[in-house]
Amino acid sequence: MVQTIPEAGYRFIPGVYQYSAGVAAEPGFRLERVRFAEPLPLMAGFARIAAWLEAQGRPKVAFAACELRSPAPFTEEGFAAFNRVYGGVLQEWGLFRDGLNPIARSNVCPEIAPPVEPCFHAFVYTVPDAGAAPSFVVAGSGEAAEGKGDYRSNTVALGDTSPAGMRAKARWVLGEMERRMGLLGADWRGTTGVQAYTVHDMMPFFAEEIVRRGAARHGLTWQYCRPPVVDLEFEMDCRGIAREFVMT
Repeated sequence: MVQTIPEAGYRFIPGVYQYSAGVAAEPGFRLERVRFAEPLPLMAGFARIAAWLEAQGRPKVAFAACELRSPAPFTEEGFAAFNRVYGGVLQEWGLFRDGLNPIARSNVCPEIAPPVEPCFHAFVYTVPDAGAAPSFVVAGSGEAAEGKGDYRSNTVALGDTSPAGMRAKARWVLGEMERRMGLLGADWRGTTGVQAYTVHDMMPFFAEEIVRRGAARHGLTWQYCRPPVVDLEFEMDCRGIAREFVMT
């Protein structure tokens, strides 16, 4: 199931049109993450990423993952339209492989002070490193199975934001994180960062569902954001990356 892009130095889990389910560096490479000090609008972000890669002596194919911020949750139709714009740039860069998008991605919506348009928050790329430890990024997932035709029909506890409903959503998402990490040969012990995105209270299930299974071994970053599609309420992503930078 996992596919390798030798010239990029990473392998990926095939997902849906807009993103892969996760990436991991191949032997001889490591992943590095760059976070923008302030979110950059989509096209300006693509330009800045291209310039950064060139300055590092890396080709565009080294681009492996990203984190986006959007103004508000999309309708399913609006999300598809946005993804065509985003995916179009990846295709122009020649990144798709046999019709598959290899780039892992999270795209969430800040509840307070959101951007006025979709923006880049961070990106990940490969660097040659003969002695590198394993590194990986698991793409964001909300509480709906992907690739099933629509989100609403496949959403866990649709419309239920009670403590029990949120626990069920979180449990499903955590399971999906573990499934994806497993495909990449990783687990919670290899994570250096775990992020949760919700505007609802996590405390009723935080200890039992998140801490106890090892998902907060270095703490948990709670981003007060909504997932990118209307009626999704809980999302997570995770990564195991030793070197991270902030770009001002």
